[in-house]
Amino acid sequence: MSVFGKLFGAGGGKAGKGGPTPQEAIQRLRDTEEMLSKKQEFLEKKIEQELTAAKKHGTKNKRAALQALKRKKRYEKQLAQIDGTLSTIEFQREALENANTNTEVLKNMGYAAKAMKAAHDNMDIDKVDELMQDIADQQELAEEISTAISKPVGFGEEFDEDELMAELEELEQEELDKNLLEISGPETVPLPSVPSISLPSKPGEYFLSMVMTQPRPMG
Repeated sequence: MSVFGKLFGAGGGKAGKGGPTPQEAIQRLRDTEEMLSKKQEFLEKKIEQELTAAKKHGTKNKRAALQALKRKKRYEKQLAQIDGTLSTIEFQREALENANTNTEVLKNMGYAAKAMKAAHDNMDIDKVDELMQDIADQQELAEEISTAISKPVGFGEEFDEDELMAELEELEQEELDKNLLEISGPETVPLPSVPSISLPSKPGEYFLSMVMTQPRPMG
């Protein structure tokens, strides 16, 4: 017999022959707690009534006042006993609830262990290792295929990397020169030079000089 069978026995739910189940015992303890709580409320009211009677009689009727105080003391004693009983019952109920919870947990763990054992009975560790190796091989093959597919294919077109780099540098230099020209602005237009011939001091002299410099026609 398994360890779980020893714990729970062949009967399962009953705790021994004809004994109550944990659920039944817990419910009875709860019923007892409810009954004692009602008794507590009753005694508290009686204590309040006897205290009121003792105050009412006071010095006018000492005998009646003393009797009321005696009854009050008895009720208080009963109330204290019920408080102690309730504490004991509450402790017992909580312990039983914990034990019942542990029983259910162990029972479910036992079922799970049996299910796991049944699942493993259909497994062969050698076959598992073989399957894992097949999976690893297929993953490696898939990675190789992905790598091969991802490689760029030139279809016979090969270019000189140095030549391409030189052409790129020329294009960059042209672009740079263009940008520099745009930044420096339009070119400065040169001014006309000052004439080297000195002007005459009198207007007539200028006219005479112009006539003298004209070429003469051949006779």
